Amino acid sequence: QVQLVESGGGLVQPGGSLRLSCVASGSIFSIYAMSWYRQAPGKQRELVAALNSGGGTNYADFVKGRFTIATDNAKNTGYLQMNSLKPEDTAVYYCVVAVRTGSAIQFNNWGQGIQVTVSS
Repeated sequence: QVQLVESGGGLVQPGGSLRLSCVASGSIFSIYAMSWYRQAPGKQRELVAALNSGGGTNYADFVKGRFTIATDNAKNTGYLQMNSLKPEDTAVYYCVVAVRTGSAIQFNNWGQGIQVTVSS
């Protein structure tokens, strides 16, 4: 079983920065791939950024140049560095992680979600 704990959210002023963390624990060897999604009130959940098993990254147009996704497998932790935040970035952010467990890969593990509010 995989547990994911997110942290780093909160209230920040426009133009500020936050770094979200997603710590994976349980019977895992390493993070295989990860994504970050977000959902604002009254809106559909949307993909923000993704990191594949080969290290390639993909960003939604609305965060390109501002957000960076990364992992630290020594800590089984994924990150989303968010810079130049805008009020429209306000949402609940979710990490989604695929992990190596023994000889298998377990996909589609979701974090609990964490609130990010950008407001003056």
